[in-house]
Amino acid sequence: MRLIECVPNFSEGRDLAKIKQITDAIESAEGVKLLDVDPGNATNRTVVTIVGSPEAVIEGAFRGIKKAAEVIDMSQHTGAHPRMGATDVCPLIPVSGVTDEEAIEYAKQLAKRVGEELSIPVYLYEKAQANPDRKNLAVIRAGEYEGFAKKIKQPKWKPDFGPVEFPAKAGATVIGVRTFLIAYNVNLNTKSTRLANSVAFDIRENGRAKREGNPYTGKVLKDADDKEVRILGALKECKAIGWFIEEYNVAQVSINLTDPTVTSVHHAFDECCKSANKRGMRVTGSELVGLIPLKALLDAGRHYLSNQKRSLGVSEQELIHIAVKSMGLDELSPFDPQKKIIEYQLRNLADEKLVAMSLLDFADETASESTAPGGGSIAAYCGTLGISLGTMVANLSAGKRGWEDKTETFSKWAEEGQLLKAQLMRAVDEDTAAFTSIMYAFGLPKGSEEEKAARIAAIEEATMYAVEVPLRVMQLSADCLPLIEAMITDGNPNSITDAGVGALCIRTAVHGACMNVRVNASGLKDRAWADNKIAAAKAILQLTETKVAEMIAVVESKI
Repeated sequence: MRLIECVPNFSEGRDLAKIKQITDAIESAEGVKLLDVDPGNATNRTVVTIVGSPEAVIEGAFRGIKKAAEVIDMSQHTGAHPRMGATDVCPLIPVSGVTDEEAIEYAKQLAKRVGEELSIPVYLYEKAQANPDRKNLAVIRAGEYEGFAKKIKQPKWKPDFGPVEFPAKAGATVIGVRTFLIAYNVNLNTKSTRLANSVAFDIRENGRAKREGNPYTGKVLKDADDKEVRILGALKECKAIGWFIEEYNVAQVSINLTDPTVTSVHHAFDECCKSANKRGMRVTGSELVGLIPLKALLDAGRHYLSNQKRSLGVSEQELIHIAVKSMGLDELSPFDPQKKIIEYQLRNLADEKLVAMSLLDFADETASESTAPGGGSIAAYCGTLGISLGTMVANLSAGKRGWEDKTETFSKWAEEGQLLKAQLMRAVDEDTAAFTSIMYAFGLPKGSEEEKAARIAAIEEATMYAVEVPLRVMQLSADCLPLIEAMITDGNPNSITDAGVGALCIRTAVHGACMNVRVNASGLKDRAWADNKIAAAKAILQLTETKVAEMIAVVESKI
């Protein structure tokens, strides 16, 4: 899919009716999905996150910018956050299937339309800006709304699009392309903006000005080119300021991580803790503004588990829980992963109908008169249970007292098990989807010769898919055997029968999926392709039967 994310920041965070008008305008564009609306009272600013095809996102963003210019009067605006317009900044972020170069062209299309149709001055920034002196948002926004009527008249600050006039009501807008940015606030046990700024200066890449004598009040030192000498902060790709948030009655370090692959959210949190402790303060928690990539929270969970000398091979949900609790992401308000993690917002829950069920509902659905879920989904689920048992033994072994020197080894096994578990779990619903696609193909019209040919081709294609899915289940299940074998031979001896049951589940998964491969392949017209898949399935089955028999013999000898 060609997807672009857009995160417009509107200078209104208090009047929910106005915010609703803006988001309604955005959602009126076909194909736009509204992921998140995050208003802030003290900042008087709302961060909106949308996603969709480039064309849909550009249209939605334009409608939002237009409505913001209608309902927001910047001449009356006050708030803690720097700003210069009703739509202060509107970044585009390529998500999938769109290059930076393509995104830049879309940003320019949007900027041109805003400038020409709405008569709003527009500046390009980050990757969309060719002039290196105008790439940085903070540099463009310097002087803010109050100073921009004069600034815009300077030749070097002529807008990239739109009039060279500063409209008092709408202000100016910045549009560009950037990597995924994490907006993140760290809470301190102080009300002092000065102390919060001290932490911000410690961590942000640009650091602070070097001063003569007193580091706070001394004369700013300059180099031979009359530029400020800077003491750089601890973190790359990090921007930060300190502020006081009246609604929470605490000071915060407000952080933008402009490239989370360089500086992670947990690294930023830890550096804030270090700086705060050095200055006699304590970090009490943190909050996300907008959305965060799943990987960022999983990495944070692994980081804090590693600090505890625990196995990293726990579930995705457990890693998220550890991350949330370790960084206090739920201190100021509940943290809902389904709403705050971008991948969870984008996923199609209809594709996860079965795995989202309770055990009882899943059993009832299987036992009903419906033909799906059937043997293929159950085979995939057996494989999931098998690797889950093996992973459990790995985690128990990693946490076994006296085996501290083996923690890393078993942790790696458990991490591998979690990856296999996730793939097999997806196949539970995918097998049902494959069956549904065959039923759909059989239901296609067959009146004309052209319709008959299209129907036959669709049935063949759907049937091939229904062969590939169980074959993949077989291979994934077989890939689980080395882990389970290691747990039988080297894992916690108190759990050897758990590993043995896991091996039996894998054997059932492979044998059951093999039957599905054979029965589905039998109806294919392309016999060479079908015979090749059947042969591959039989080979996996034979190896699995042999290996599981050996493993069960070991288990039997030890109990």
